Amino acid sequence: MFDDVAANYDLTNDVISLGQARLWRKEVAKAVDARPAQKILDLAAGTATSSQPFAQAGAYVVPCDFSIGMLRVGKERHPWMPFTAGDGTRLPFKDETFDAVTISFGLRNIQDTDQALRELYRVTKPGGRVVICEFSQPTWEPFRRVYTEYLMRALPPVARTVCSNPDAYVYLAESIRAWPDQAGLAARLQKAGWSKVAWRNLTGGVVALHRGVRD
Repeated sequence: MFDDVAANYDLTNDVISLGQARLWRKEVAKAVDARPAQKILDLAAGTATSSQPFAQAGAYVVPCDFSIGMLRVGKERHPWMPFTAGDGTRLPFKDETFDAVTISFGLRNIQDTDQALRELYRVTKPGGRVVICEFSQPTWEPFRRVYTEYLMRALPPVARTVCSNPDAYVYLAESIRAWPDQAGLAARLQKAGWSKVAWRNLTGGVVALHRGVRD
């Protein structure tokens, strides 16, 4: 499915998020706080748009994704980056490899969320951090109703204007509705072993930025 939308993926995300996707990426970069010579894993990196701020900060960033189509488009755009094909439930990296691990809008798409969180923990160095940016639940009830209506009725037609496979965005809407809320994801992070788990809402809770540390 993601192979089919790879070419216009970044443009489509900007359109359907009403321009908020760029703001969310900036907040992820701040939370990860990549430093020179650090090793950063960007899981579900797609075409590596999300990886660029880490590289610009001087870190060694590994964009990893399950979709070969996404990786192919990313490699064409950024041939110098070490794109890596990988399954989030069986990451192709040794234990305690990365100073920080991050995933944006991809955790929902991994079949076994809890195993993915354990794998991220496994490949993170002690003292390292995780940052997860994912769709969540708006905190204000009237806005939540409007947002849900947008997801199910407006998002697929909007996606159809810029995307060759609008059915992928029907799946997107359905997966967002089924995803746990902020506290629910925090509990799953803690269950996977992460400590100091916290979250911050973005755009009124449309997106939540979860953080944790490996002791």
